Amino acid sequence: MRLFAERSTTQVTVSELAEAAGVARGTVYSNIRNIDSLFEDVAARLVTEMDAQIATATPPGADPAQQIAVAIRMFIRRAHEEPLWGRFLVRFGVAMPALREVLEGRARNNIQIGIDLGRFHIEPGQITSVIAMLSGSVAAACSLVIDGQLTWREAGVNTAALFLRAIGVSSDTANAVARSDLPVLPPSGR
Repeated sequence: MRLFAERSTTQVTVSELAEAAGVARGTVYSNIRNIDSLFEDVAARLVTEMDAQIATATPPGADPAQQIAVAIRMFIRRAHEEPLWGRFLVRFGVAMPALREVLEGRARNNIQIGIDLGRFHIEPGQITSVIAMLSGSVAAACSLVIDGQLTWREAGVNTAALFLRAIGVSSDTANAVARSDLPVLPPSGR
């Protein structure tokens, strides 16, 4: 992850992978098909792990606005706590279809539930654009935190409140939901 976060898949060599892993180059060659497949495996694992942590922290059936706000804030907090993870997410999260699918799955479900409940006021045909707005907002907020322009709390609350307002939640409710206590993030499988 560190190598991919610092560079791109085209700039990481097998020698660098071997050195970072503390193994011989031959071990790398015999255990991965190519650097791109390793990158995809690393990316999928990181995002799936975070998605599982958020699922554990937000109970099923909870308010969809609360679930979205918690997810936004947890992603941003983790980017603060693990800047390399955050850089990886910012650099590749929106661009890779496999990562987007994992990142967007829970949000898409919560947005549809919010629409069905009359909590969110967007047209069903706008869901894809709303998801893109969410992904871009979270990536930008993570970048602001990593670069030291905002604290993770400021970026998390602002992003969650603004996103909820954009999908039709009243300003007072969006601000209250965005400022509510975060559940404890379960430990990752790092």
